[in-house]
Amino acid sequence: MSSNQGSSPIPQSSGGTSDGLFRKPRDPSTAPRHYRTPRSLPDVCPKEPPGEGRALCEGPSVVVDQHRWTVYNSKVNLPAALNDPRLAKRESDFFTKTWGLDFTETDVMPSFYLPNISREHFSSYLQETAQIFMKPEFVLNDPATFNAVLPWSHFSVAGGKNSRDVASSRLLQEKLSHYLDVVEVSIARQISLRSEAFFHAMSSQHELQDRLRETADAVAKLRARTAAIDRVMCRGPLRVLRDALTRNNCIKLHNKLKLMAAVHQTQPTVQLLLSTSEFVGALELIATTKEVLQQELQGIHSFRHLGSQLCEMERLIDKMMVADFSTYTQSDLNRAFEEDSQVLEKDRLQSLVFGLLRQRKLDFLDIYSEEMIRAAKNIVRQCVVKSVLQISEIDADTVKFHEQMRLMTFPQWFDLLLDIFEHFILFLKRIKATLSVIRNMVLEVLDSSQRSRLADVSSATNHSDGRTNEEEEEAESGGPALHSGEAELAYLTHEGLFISDALNEAEQRSNAAAHAQLRAQTHTETCGSDSASATTESSSSREHNSNTTSSLPIGGAAVISEDVMPSDLELSRVANNVQELLYTASDVSHDRCVKVLMTRAKDGSLERLSSSEFVCLSQAVESFVRDTEELCGRRSMSLRGALQSQANRFVQRFHEERKTKLSLLLDNERWKQAEVPAEFQDLVDSIADGRITLPERKPTGCEDRKPSEFLCVDGQKYAVVGTVLLLIRMFLEYCQCVNDIPSITTDILTRLADLLKHFNSRSCQLVLGAGALQVVGLKTITTRNLALASRCLQLVVHYIPVIRAHFETRLQPRQYSILRHFDHITKDYNDHIAEISAKLVAIMDSMFEKALSKYEVKAPMPSACLRNVCKQMAKMHEAIHELLPEEQTQMLFLRINASFKLHLKRQLARLGVGNDGGPQYGLVMVDVAFYSENVQALRSLEHLDLNMPEIWEQKR
Repeated sequence: MSSNQGSSPIPQSSGGTSDGLFRKPRDPSTAPRHYRTPRSLPDVCPKEPPGEGRALCEGPSVVVDQHRWTVYNSKVNLPAALNDPRLAKRESDFFTKTWGLDFTETDVMPSFYLPNISREHFSSYLQETAQIFMKPEFVLNDPATFNAVLPWSHFSVAGGKNSRDVASSRLLQEKLSHYLDVVEVSIARQISLRSEAFFHAMSSQHELQDRLRETADAVAKLRARTAAIDRVMCRGPLRVLRDALTRNNCIKLHNKLKLMAAVHQTQPTVQLLLSTSEFVGALELIATTKEVLQQELQGIHSFRHLGSQLCEMERLIDKMMVADFSTYTQSDLNRAFEEDSQVLEKDRLQSLVFGLLRQRKLDFLDIYSEEMIRAAKNIVRQCVVKSVLQISEIDADTVKFHEQMRLMTFPQWFDLLLDIFEHFILFLKRIKATLSVIRNMVLEVLDSSQRSRLADVSSATNHSDGRTNEEEEEAESGGPALHSGEAELAYLTHEGLFISDALNEAEQRSNAAAHAQLRAQTHTETCGSDSASATTESSSSREHNSNTTSSLPIGGAAVISEDVMPSDLELSRVANNVQELLYTASDVSHDRCVKVLMTRAKDGSLERLSSSEFVCLSQAVESFVRDTEELCGRRSMSLRGALQSQANRFVQRFHEERKTKLSLLLDNERWKQAEVPAEFQDLVDSIADGRITLPERKPTGCEDRKPSEFLCVDGQKYAVVGTVLLLIRMFLEYCQCVNDIPSITTDILTRLADLLKHFNSRSCQLVLGAGALQVVGLKTITTRNLALASRCLQLVVHYIPVIRAHFETRLQPRQYSILRHFDHITKDYNDHIAEISAKLVAIMDSMFEKALSKYEVKAPMPSACLRNVCKQMAKMHEAIHELLPEEQTQMLFLRINASFKLHLKRQLARLGVGNDGGPQYGLVMVDVAFYSENVQALRSLEHLDLNMPEIWEQKR
């Protein structure tokens, strides 16, 4: 058939398109443009013949399309364009971008003109095709699959052709040829309809090629002219700019290499600094290097592990500083006390404290506290060992440590205690000096931080004002002059960089240069202050460190120091902790002394001390406490409390001893007047002079004075028994204890009150109660015994106000209520004295009653009864007149006279004798005159008014 020979199934277009499909010719003005990615400048003078214009049509025009946007310039992310940021969740359909937010929420009504299509409509088709098309091994290359898909293909199956198959094949061939002819006729008809357009395109092709040739010539001339301009005017200046940039880059590279070399020397330099214990310089170098790595050398492969190594070195330095501070503390606190220097290696201490503060190791004071406690224990142990070595009676190898102190005599132990006190005073002085250095260092850092902060605020204000002034000057002068950096910026902009990037880089270079000088100065000052006590080797290492760090162009060293230093609140807390540590040192010293005191007191040896020994102990402890309070400014109570506890026990034993002694004296007292030794008279005289204290014992035999019969007190004579003399000495011992141990004032006062009450009650039992008859074996309690007891009680009453005043000066105002004990005691003593006086009157009263009951008015006169009464009165007077003062004797005899008159009056009334002037009245008056004469003849009773007329009954 003709279709098999003159036509092909796929016609070729005259334009020779690459895809082999027919393309409908269009108007060149409306034809779509083809865009491609930007590339190097294409050749605008094609070498193809005029008829081959395909290559020019496909590529974009350099002249027209070089500044026009193409699809290749699109950088929009499609998901970002489809997502609406105004919605809370992602939209389900991108059509909402055009049709509104309510598009997906609108219900679409079903169409009334379209049937409702369901899956059942395709079920029959699917059943027919599923057997073939839905198989997983469906491939048209498979002949069986192909024959099943194309039913007519069995007509051309190879082999076994018959006549029927050939006829069917021809019929199919003719049918397909017919279809091809129909297509060719249709194509020819379409070409004939557009033949005019084809001829117009062919005629325009030559004109287009002429224009393109002219354009190519113009472009060639433009390129030649542009090349000449580039060669004559641009290449030289651009080469200068390029060389300047290259030079700057080389300088930067050189500086980077020097910086890398300096950083490379960081580790050896740090090790050299650590070998001389210059921790602060090493830390500053590490901080500087870390900042250089972060800002200047970030991303350099060779330094990728240096940052972690520096961090590890910093942690190692932290441990080294802590260990070195611990070693320093041990050396400082455990060195011999004979050394004169108060602070050990002051520069080293300051360097350590500054380094620890810089690393925020604020718990270094805990290390000092622990070492301080251990050192305090060692002080006690060393003092005990030194003392035991001087005592041959104690074997230090076989006796335990605590037992060694108990085996010492009190003088030996007291010397040990004084030695411990002395060592602890030196120990606290040393601690105070060291802590003062630490505190001053902390306060200096705090002050420096505050001053630096104020300087930063001031500099920021000045900088803002200066920048404003510069802007105003530039505005007045019409703008700044063109610098070499700006010429460089022009080249950088020509090369495709942004101007803002170039400006930022230039500003960074200027800032780096300014900060480099500041950092070098700051680091030099820091290194200089940290190495004041270093050796020649440390000086060389510091110089090397300064040279190394000066090549690190990193600014803001002061800012870094402020960042790494603790805050003002933390520094203030550390300063307070330093002061608290001094208080702790005082408490620790007191606690160790308490251990020594309690070890000695464990077996009760302190309770058995004599008064003088305990007073010495108390004075030593009080002196040590005052010294520590003055030194540390802290009132530690542990040692005072321990001493108070021992003082209470001492007072208890002290009082029991004296109370027992007083009881024994009273039980052996025969209530006879005792001679008064001269020492007791001196004791009383010292009390009168205001010295309420025991006088010092005088050497025996230095003064030989005879004892006196009476004790003279404030011009009065007191006849006393020996017990009262010792009682006076006893209460002076109590007062002396108060002078020596003020802390036991209240306890001593109550014990003294108890002692005075005991004397009063026991003397009353023995004398008034006649207990002395059984205890001592007296035959009777005489009036002299009574008068002597009364006078002794009066002597005690005389001294009670003196004792009260003495204790009142040593009591706090809130403790004055305890003085009421003396008021009660005074009342009890006065009552006892009155009872004794009443007893003396009662003795005479009973005698009067017995004698006068037998009185008769008859001659001879004076009567025997009145003679006996006068005799007894004389005996009474003889017994008491030397013991009692005249006033008391007169008062006592007035009461006795009243008793006599009462009994005589009763007897006269009974006898019926009245004042009638009769004979019996005369006889009675003779007896009365005899009585009056005898009584007034007694010493100190001469002027006693007897008022004898009272014996007569008054007439009514």
